[in-house]
Amino acid sequence: QVQLVESGGGLVPAGGSLRLSCAASGRTFSNYAMGWFRQAPGKEREFVAAISRGSGRTYHADSVKGRFTISRDDAKNTVYLQMNSLKPEDTAVYYCAQARTMMVVTRDGAYDYWGQGTQVTVSS
Repeated sequence: QVQLVESGGGLVPAGGSLRLSCAASGRTFSNYAMGWFRQAPGKEREFVAAISRGSGRTYHADSVKGRFTISRDDAKNTVYLQMNSLKPEDTAVYYCAQARTMMVVTRDGAYDYWGQGTQVTVSS
């Protein structure tokens, strides 16, 4: 059984930075693409970023491009989301997910395992 455990969320002022981590276990981490999604209160879950197997490709949503960076460390079975220049509209629960494929995908239906989420709150 795959387990994904996020950490690193918290309260930060606008303009600040946070780094989220997601530790994975249960199947060969390096074989699969990974993604980050977020869900704000009263809104649907939205794609944030994804990274392919072997880190060959990354893709970031327009809303975070230039501010957030996804990366992975296969030796540690961990995927990261570095978030800089945070804005109040980035406030949400952030989820990591493991895809069924090695390629970058943005649809949440392409991911079959999800973490429990970590809260990020950006104060204005």
